[in-house]
Amino acid sequence: MDGVKHIIAVASGKGGVGKSTVTVNLALALAAQGYRVGVLDADIYGPSQAQMLGVKEGVRPQAAANDKFLPLEAHGLQAMSMAFMVNTREPMVWRGPMVVGAFQQMLTQTQWDNLDFLLIDMPPGTGDIQLTLAQKVPVAGAVIVTTPQDIALLDARKGIEMFRKVNVPVLGVVENMSLYHCENCGHEAAIFGTGGGDNIAQEYDTQVLGRLPLTLSIRELTDSGRPSVISEPEGAVSQTFAAIAQKVAAAVSANQGDGPTISFSE
Repeated sequence: MDGVKHIIAVASGKGGVGKSTVTVNLALALAAQGYRVGVLDADIYGPSQAQMLGVKEGVRPQAAANDKFLPLEAHGLQAMSMAFMVNTREPMVWRGPMVVGAFQQMLTQTQWDNLDFLLIDMPPGTGDIQLTLAQKVPVAGAVIVTTPQDIALLDARKGIEMFRKVNVPVLGVVENMSLYHCENCGHEAAIFGTGGGDNIAQEYDTQVLGRLPLTLSIRELTDSGRPSVISEPEGAVSQTFAAIAQKVAAAVSANQGDGPTISFSE
């Protein structure tokens, strides 16, 4: 893709595990390390990056001279989302081909400006959007987001298996909501279980990129349009995302050359 060096898919296989929150904070962490970063919200039915980036309702991307869209800019990131095109209160009552068409238009008709990384916030599941992405553009790798819960791990495995089938290397696993952290008393509890991220990483010969707690502040800051990495840059959560960003960048760099160094056989 013109204007993009590396495309990274952030996927889960299941909704509700915090994939979009991980995407926006990971993007901001990469940007804080000096990379030029963009975010493409590929969830056509439920776009959330506009609110997470603090983009006001009704702000629309401008058209470039070559019939492409100029991405919006927020917190130093370039961004594109279906939420920038329509009223966010209106449901997208579309069949599969229309959804794929909208995704392809955002992917190929956005004039990204010299990005090192384009993070794509994937929708849940392993369907049309995922296949279209793998077929249309070279993807440098995928980051899998899961919780330690067995139900979430079932779908995370499906997500990894899907990327195996389309020859996209898995850069690693982010275990979200690893521990519940009470911000009043400091007590921690493994509400969703333990060891899930380690188990799935070992099973598929990849790495755990990082573990994130279940805390009120992450949710509040993301909902407010000022995610943790920019609101609390010295906080523990931001430091975790900084470490994840370093591992992601290193994994992408290691996969460059003649071809991916991470491979999975059928």
